[in-house]
Amino acid sequence: MKTKLLTAALVAALPFLLSACGSAEPEPATQEVATTPGILVEDAWVRATTGAKDTTMTAAFLSLTNPGDTDVKLTSATSPAAGVVQLHEMAMQGGKMVMREKAGGITVPAGSHTHLSPGGDHIMLMSLEQPLAPGDEVPLTLKFSDNTTHDLKVPVKAFTEEEEHYHPTPTSK
Repeated sequence: MKTKLLTAALVAALPFLLSACGSAEPEPATQEVATTPGILVEDAWVRATTGAKDTTMTAAFLSLTNPGDTDVKLTSATSPAAGVVQLHEMAMQGGKMVMREKAGGITVPAGSHTHLSPGGDHIMLMSLEQPLAPGDEVPLTLKFSDNTTHDLKVPVKAFTEEEEHYHPTPTSK
């Protein structure tokens, strides 16, 4: 008797089960597909602060590639590991090379790439919550002029180049 009831229940439910498996017509797309991919981020790393005179600041470096046909700017960056995050450049000022905030962001030309590297454009992480050792990871969010963002976990690496590149000294010397 149980077998007959189970069989009857399956026969009654079969049309409903089969109709839930799919339909002959696909549902229309609810969002247009982007015509070009966004900015590609590669080779990101943050300089360790261990051994530095000032362990409250460091810099992040990376490569940005723009496969699109329109220039895009890196407009800002944020990180919970730092109280202040700024886009910086190295520039000649008064006959001296100085580090300063880069007004207007960092351009990634259409069909090309931009490298944020030691001695050039970079992302400054200041008022760090704690010192950073090689092997640590720093969360970093990049924001671009095309309204896209990239959430990264950036590895911390040792770096031994001259301290003054990323730890500015007073200009009164």
